[in-house]
Amino acid sequence: MRRFITILSVVIAATAVSFSAECSPRQEGSDCTLRLDYIFSGDNRHTEISLDEMSCFEGWAGRCVNLDSVPLKGNGQLVITALSDGRTLYRNSFSTLYQEWQATEEAVRVRRSFENVFLAPMPAEKALVRIELYGYKGEINASFEHIVDPEDILIRRLPKSAAPHRMLLQSGPAGECIDIAIVAEGYTAAEAELFYADAKLAMDEILSYEPFASCRDRFNFVAVALPSAESGVSVPHEGIWKNTALASHFSTFYSERYLTTLRLRSLHDQLAGLPYEHIVILANTDTYGGGGIYNSYTLTTAHHENFKPVVVHEFGHSFAGLADEYYNDDQYEELYYPDAEPWEQNITTLEDFASKWKALLPDKRSRDVTAGSKRGYRLNTAPDYAEMWRAIADGAAPESFVGIYEGGGYQSKGVFRGYPDCRMHTNEAPVFCPVCQAAIKSLIDFNTKELCK
Repeated sequence: MRRFITILSVVIAATAVSFSAECSPRQEGSDCTLRLDYIFSGDNRHTEISLDEMSCFEGWAGRCVNLDSVPLKGNGQLVITALSDGRTLYRNSFSTLYQEWQATEEAVRVRRSFENVFLAPMPAEKALVRIELYGYKGEINASFEHIVDPEDILIRRLPKSAAPHRMLLQSGPAGECIDIAIVAEGYTAAEAELFYADAKLAMDEILSYEPFASCRDRFNFVAVALPSAESGVSVPHEGIWKNTALASHFSTFYSERYLTTLRLRSLHDQLAGLPYEHIVILANTDTYGGGGIYNSYTLTTAHHENFKPVVVHEFGHSFAGLADEYYNDDQYEELYYPDAEPWEQNITTLEDFASKWKALLPDKRSRDVTAGSKRGYRLNTAPDYAEMWRAIADGAAPESFVGIYEGGGYQSKGVFRGYPDCRMHTNEAPVFCPVCQAAIKSLIDFNTKELCK
């Protein structure tokens, strides 16, 4: 499914010292989170970004290293700079449901608005906040700037959420680990224990995949049992509407399987003060579907038979910014162009292949079947997936199958993936491929103080 969007998970500290690469305000014990709420509105050609509200709450669960840079460009970025000298205090990248909507037919004839919520470090001094949104070729197509003053009396102080919650995994302090909130949607208060069991299944499944398994001690997980008035979620194409905590529904953009929530303010209101920077939402339904938005959230159904592989796949989108590696020319329009390299690390147009998995290609390519060439690179024909996985199970080196395989990013031509099959390609793939594993590992290392094993 198409999943671009993201939200930022960011850092805040209201102290007399500016944030530094070592997160010195945290060392002084006075950290807090700045929340920035925006409205993105427009149509397929025009965008307006408006500040809705600023708020804050105690505690910061975002990264405390590499504050002034991003590991991925994303479809947009938030940058906070000191007014006094222009220093970059914080930078993060994201994608948004709004930008995805702009590529739909509806956006040609209708103007719509979307909520967007970013978490960021509260600067210790007046600072400039800049939001940039990028087009499919990476160009800036909308931007917005405003000032944030940590002494502003209209920055709302949010109380800690009263939502029932349990820590599922506590590997270390929030500032030293990557903090994941697994959130209930469509579970009544009487179904809280069912949710906690589902949340543990989701966590265990994510952590069973490499490189998450080897980096388990870099993660914290909290399960948040938001109670809904009704059990289940809304299915508009069947005429079913439910009263749920996050008002999620299928048929997003009229795509039956696309399950999202547009109520981002409500979502973050109910998480305020809890340790979180990434969000996994579990929907209490056996209907197949979901979505994953980079640095925003994963939303998937908890009781479908493919729940386990799907939650891992969607987390690959929302946490690691990985692209879908499947393709269907009849269903999706062209989203990637030959003269622009995608920012997602697991697909390429070969425009700048050196920035992708070129270093992972086997030294000797004699075993590869050449399907052609493009821009001087040899293209590979994918083997039978089942035979490949059997060969690997029998001892074949997984790295030997790394190559350049045409098809990915919803397009059969002009976009290439690095492996025949992968968790980002099919539900049957048992692992993330070596290309995706390397991308995920790099992101985990970027966000934590210590390197994984």
